[in-house]
Amino acid sequence: MRLFVALLPPREVLDELESFVGPLRDVVPELRWTRRELLHVTLAFLGDVDDRTLERLLPRLERAAARHDRLTLSLAGGGAFPGGGAHARVLWTGLYGDRRDLARLAASTAAAGRRAGTSSDRYSTFRPHLTLARSRHPVDVRPLIEPMSSFAGLPWTAETVHLVESRLPAKGRTQVEYAPLASWPLSPPQPDSEAG
Repeated sequence: MRLFVALLPPREVLDELESFVGPLRDVVPELRWTRRELLHVTLAFLGDVDDRTLERLLPRLERAAARHDRLTLSLAGGGAFPGGGAHARVLWTGLYGDRRDLARLAASTAAAGRRAGTSSDRYSTFRPHLTLARSRHPVDVRPLIEPMSSFAGLPWTAETVHLVESRLPAKGRTQVEYAPLASWPLSPPQPDSEAG
C-alpha cells in the first residue's frame, strides 16, 4: 500500500476554493486539475507500506496526533513547483495560520512513519500547500499565479489527521484514487492554566 498522512480541508473551504479557481481552469489547457475529493494537505508521504509495518505505524500516528493541538489554517495565494512557474509541473495554493505548529505536526507524523519502518524521508523540506493541478511536462503557469495571488480563503480548524492509501488510477481514469484507512483527532486547545 502507498500511504500518506494528510489534513482534509472542510467542504466550505473547498467550495470557496472551487469558486475562485473554477474560472481559471481553461487558462493553461495542459494542466490536469485535481478532483475535489482528492484535495488534501500532505503532512508526510510514507511510501509503500506492508501489513506488518502498518500495524506498527497506526499506534505511532495516533500518539503523534494526540501530542498536537488543533490548527487554525487558511488557504491563500498560489505558486508552482518547481520555481517561479515558467517551467512548472505543479500549481498549488498555500497554507497560512498556525504554520509553525503545522510544520511540527508534519515532522511528528514523518518521524512516526520512520520509527514504524516506512520510507518517510527525514531530509525532505515540508512545504505547506494544497496541490491544485499537475502537468506531465513542464508548462508555464505564470498566467495562473498572478490571479491566485489575490486568493485569500476563510480560516478553518484542522481537527483530524488522516492516514490515506493512494491507489493507482482505475481503468479509464487519469488520477489516482484515495482510500482513507484511519484518522485521529488533534487535541482541543487547553485552557490557559494561569487564567482564573
